[in-house]
This record gives sequence, structure tokens and C-alpha cells, in this order.
Amino acid sequence: MAHELPHLPYGYADMEPHIDAETMHLHHDMHHAAYVKNLNAALEKHPHLKSKSTEELLRHLAAVPEDIRTKVRNNGGGHVNHSMFWRIMNPAGGGEPIGSVAQAIKQAFGSFNNFKTQFDEAGAGHFGSGWVWLAGNSNSAKVQIITTANQDNPLSQGLYAIMGNDLWEHAYYLRYNNRRGEYLAAWWNVLNWAEINMRYEAIQAAHAPAFAHR
Repeated sequence: MAHELPHLPYGYADMEPHIDAETMHLHHDMHHAAYVKNLNAALEKHPHLKSKSTEELLRHLAAVPEDIRTKVRNNGGGHVNHSMFWRIMNPAGGGEPIGSVAQAIKQAFGSFNNFKTQFDEAGAGHFGSGWVWLAGNSNSAKVQIITTANQDNPLSQGLYAIMGNDLWEHAYYLRYNNRRGEYLAAWWNVLNWAEINMRYEAIQAAHAPAFAHR
């Protein structure tokens, strides 16, 4: 089956003033759509791969034919990353984490404020395009902050994304110009902690592949 662009679960302007409507429109309808289109085009060369989930392709990139491996890595990663990104935001979001992920964050970083500081420092300090993540796996309750370049996903490091913020300039430049730090700080106001907690609990229950891209 062809991979499909998911619908936004809210309106383009619903994240104002933290993320502007024009950015949401361009980010979803052009950038994410392009990743989906390019991924499907790459898989046309090897139709037997169409039955595999994007996550499976990314977890086993070495098994993807070399002639499309880079395209699958870049565009498949872009598809998975953005599909998560839309869901972990909510116009009525913000506040502090809830549930099991709140406890994991406190255990790993001492407090939510410490986590926010370290997460934003990692994002601000990442050179060029990429993502900053809170990641974990089903072998441990521990969580960690990592960054990845371009559209690489924590799957490439044997981890699952619990939450992640897009560091590409297309995610923030219209509103914040080169002030990435301001964008990172504003983003906390729209986080969907119920979704993020669900993702953490699914990872702990070893159900991550089932929820990751839905």
C-alpha cells in the first residue's frame, strides 16, 4: 500500500501564537507531503517493500536496496518524524507531564524544569537541521535526550521516540527567524502530554511498533 499523508488533528491556526498558521500549512501540506511522495516514488522501484511499515524499513535500513536506501532514510524518516510531531501537539496543551512519563522524566533529570532546560539546550546547540528527542526503549524505564541529523529517527540508534521537536528552519523561521531558542521555549505551550505519556507506556509495554505510525 502507498504511504499516506495524515490529516492534521487540528486547524492550521490553532497553535497561534506559538506556531503560526502559515508555518503549519507549509510544514504539513508541502514539506511532509513531499516526504510521503518521495518515499512512495522510491518504493516503486522495489514493490515488495510496499507491504512493510516505514518504521520497519528504518529499523532495517541495511536490508533496503542500496539504490533507494538514502531516499528511504531521508523521506521515510521525514514521514515518521512528522506523523509523530503533529500528534504530540494540541492547541489546549502545555503544562507539565502526566502519568508514567512524568515519573520517568523526574527520575532521569531530577525535575521537569531541569528536563526542559536540557532539552532546549540540546536543541539550540544542535548544528544545522535535525531533531531533538526524548527517547527510550522497552528494556529500561530510563529516558534520555538525544539529537539526530536531518530526518534521522531514534530507530537508527535502537531507540523509540517518545517526543521530539523539529529543528529544521521550516518549522519556525517564518515566525521566529533565526531565533531557534524562542521557538523551542514557545513549543512547550502546545505539547499533548496525554499522547506523549501513551507513547512512553506503549514503549514500556513493548508495543511501540504498533503505535509509532498510525
